[in-house]
Order: sequence, then structure tokens, then C-alpha cells
Amino acid sequence: MNIPMDSLRELERERGVSFDTLVEAIERALAQAYLRVKNAQEDHTRGARAVIERETGHVTVYAQDLEIDLDTEEVTVEKEWEDTPADFGRIAAQTAKQVILQRLREAERDITFGEYAGREGDIVTGIVQQHDHRYTILELNKTEALMPPSEQIPHERYEHGARLKAYIVEVRKSVRGPQIIVSRTHPGLIKRLFELEVPEILEGVVDIKAVAREPGHRTKFAVASNDRNVDPVGACVGAKGSRVRMVMNELRGEKIDIIKWVDSPEEFVANALSPAKVKQVKIDGDGGTALVIVPDYQLSLAIGKEGQNARLAARLTGLRVDIKSETQVRRENEAAAAAAATEPAGDQAPQPESAPQGGG
Repeated sequence: MNIPMDSLRELERERGVSFDTLVEAIERALAQAYLRVKNAQEDHTRGARAVIERETGHVTVYAQDLEIDLDTEEVTVEKEWEDTPADFGRIAAQTAKQVILQRLREAERDITFGEYAGREGDIVTGIVQQHDHRYTILELNKTEALMPPSEQIPHERYEHGARLKAYIVEVRKSVRGPQIIVSRTHPGLIKRLFELEVPEILEGVVDIKAVAREPGHRTKFAVASNDRNVDPVGACVGAKGSRVRMVMNELRGEKIDIIKWVDSPEEFVANALSPAKVKQVKIDGDGGTALVIVPDYQLSLAIGKEGQNARLAARLTGLRVDIKSETQVRRENEAAAAAAATEPAGDQAPQPESAPQGGG
């Protein structure tokens, strides 16, 4: 009874599975198969050892009598003898085949894990294979990626066979192999999509400084240029809006505001509230709140639908943004001035009485 060693060495060359690892795994499996044949699987005093000759593939099975120390649980081989069953060939061949297939699956999983483990934060293109209320599965070449509901854009439909891009947020090992978790909502997806469309970002000429996103609705991101001759906003927008339009199409129409990053917090807040026009920005003493004054007709635009524009501007700048119209500020100032004018004067300290001037 021989194992085809040439086939194992060929697997090592073609699939990268270690020859010695394969042989040792088959030896362990053959020992277990022998115990099942001998109905000795539950007899803890019986053991077995299988040896595969590395050159010829010849299999020899040794039966063992075991001594177990109940205190230390140490196992000692008391007696060992050759006991290769005469009809063991078929079982050995079947066992070897199962072990080889299992090892190949494990090797493929390890290769896949190694391929994607270093790609967290990268972007991939997948084909929708399955979608239900629990998750969406994307096919990535020879493996699959899982997109849970928390990483899906609200109201975005994932039709079977559709191609879409996603952001790798995590790669982890599981009993079923590597598990790749991807996202369509992560702010990093915006960065990667613009890297694909804007060579200046990929080359480091333009930097993405900050991103604020409400997936499926609107994104604001701030960019700066490392070259005074390159307009960072224009580079991201592209000729006639071609570059930003490609990203918006991939995100199924999500609106994108590209903001110029500046060091001045007042100017940056004003830029972040685009498309609204800002009259004045005042940063409070502790630097945590920005009071923004806008013309009356710009107030609703600055705040945005359900406060979205102001909310995204606050996330982008890291400041609390308080927006008021010129009329609101004027009324508040007038009310404060009127209150100060009508405030009663405080009690004055009593003046000391003059000493009576004495007569002669």
C-alpha cells in the first residue's frame, strides 16, 4: 500500500502546500482511520502510529499499548508492534484524498487571507451575488466579501449581478475561512474614489484633509494643494465637472461639496457652509464654537434641509456651528442695548457727612 508521493510534491510546487505538512497530516489521519477499523477509537489504552516512507510512499501502521498517568495525564507507549491491516489500502487512499483536499482548502484560505489582510482601507470592485435583509455578498475574484446592513447606504438597491465599489473595513479569520467586511458608507470610500479619478491626489499634489459624510445624501470634503499652481478644488471637480460626476455616479447620485482647506478657522467655516454665502464668522474664546452670520436670504441655505448643511460643516471643521441671520443678530443687539439702558443703577455707597464747622 503506497501513497503517491510524486503527486504530493507536485502539489507543493503548484499550490504552495508544504510536502512535509501534507505527509504528517496524512500520517495522523491514517492512525485515526486504523483505530476506527479496529474499533479502538474509545479505548484510551490503545493507540496507533502511521509512518509513510518519504521516498516510496509505503505506509506502515504500528499498534500501541498506552500507559496513562492519571495524576499528570502523561501518556507512555508501553508496547508497539506493526499491525498494518491487509485490506487497508482503500481506506488509506480515501483518507489521504480527504486530508489533501482539506489541506488545499486551508492553503487557499491562507492565501486569500494573506492577499486581503494587508488591504484594509483599500477599495475593491465586486459583483452582487446575494442580497437580503441580513447582508449583501459581493464576489471578489475567487472569494466573497460581506457587507452588513450597517455598512449599506440607506435606500440603495443591490441588484444581483450589479458591479459596485466598496471599502474594506476589516479582514478576519473564521472557521469558514477569511471573512472580508466591506462598506459603502465609510468616509474612506470617498477618499479612495477620488484617488481613482484625480491623479493629483494619488501623486500627493492634492491632499484630502477632512471628510464629513451622510451616506446616500451628501458629503463635504476639504482639500489642500501642495503646489501653488494647482487649484485643489478645480482638480477634484475636473473639466466641466467630469471627475466629481464620476464619483457621484458610483455613489448613485450622492451630492458632494468640495471645500478648500485653509488654516484660518473663520475662513474654513465659511467655506464649509458652501453653497451658502457667509457674511461673518466669529470664533468664541475657547475655540469650540463658531458664530456664523449670513444674509437673511441665505439662512435656510446655510442651515440646509433638516439642518444637514450646518451639521456636515460642523463635522468637517470640528466646531459647533451656530448660524444666525443679520436680522436676528441686529434684533439681539438691539434687545441687549435696550436692556442695558433700562437696567436700574446699582445702590450707591452712602456719602460721609461733612463735619460741622466750629465757631469761635
